[in-house]
Amino acid sequence: MKKLVYQIYIGKKLKLYDHCTNSAKEYAERIGADYVCQTVPTLKIKPDIFSTNRHPNAWEKHGGFMPIFEKENVFDYFKDYDKCCVIDADIYVRPTAPDIFEELPDNYTVGSVYECDLPVTNQYAAKIKQYSTNCWSAYMNYDWNWNNKTGGDFFNSGVMLYNSKKMLEVLKGMTPREFLEQPMLKDFIDGKGWLKWQSDQMTLNYWFKAKNIEVKRLDWKWNSLYTAILEGKIKEAHFVHFFLKDKLPNGGENVQELMKHVS
Repeated sequence: MKKLVYQIYIGKKLKLYDHCTNSAKEYAERIGADYVCQTVPTLKIKPDIFSTNRHPNAWEKHGGFMPIFEKENVFDYFKDYDKCCVIDADIYVRPTAPDIFEELPDNYTVGSVYECDLPVTNQYAAKIKQYSTNCWSAYMNYDWNWNNKTGGDFFNSGVMLYNSKKMLEVLKGMTPREFLEQPMLKDFIDGKGWLKWQSDQMTLNYWFKAKNIEVKRLDWKWNSLYTAILEGKIKEAHFVHFFLKDKLPNGGENVQELMKHVS
């Protein structure tokens, strides 16, 4: 099997991102996958300035575009690899992590970790319940598998595992730009209503749901959200996601201290 680990690292260099991307590169080498880290933006996806609900800081500070949507450039690699895995630049991959590519059966198109499947704290459960309820309230024609604790289902796009052959079939020749510029995704790019807070995450969740493509629910250990899960559980994770960097001590730049907490 030909495998690719793909990352986006655009903008200011940070010790946390350096540490995490190095861990992903070493991981790729260990499991026999190719590694690509994109450092220069090419898509430069922008919201419609006349209808966007996004705060200007979400895009103006990056030169008028949103770097998070650069992750969809991985679509260009599907023709060259059997499976591709996108890993966010703020995810630390343990040296002991097994091969994630073995987690996606050939009959699935895509796999990811659903936040409601994480062993989350009550505080974070309430947060994602509010988030998902507000995001999906305008798209109730789809079944989001509601539950009282965490609201509607959604996966965290920090780790996306793709079956290339099946993705090429459902994309039907669309380039990454054509995918993101679909009229059906305009609300998500522009950040309509509560979507102002989302990245490519709810964009992908909505598209796979609308296309009736079943997402393989990966074990929570493949995308463990630091500070969101119960104390002690982080040490069981294969991939540790240091999301909400601005809320980390020293903005996550004291890497040695962070590693002590997760080791």
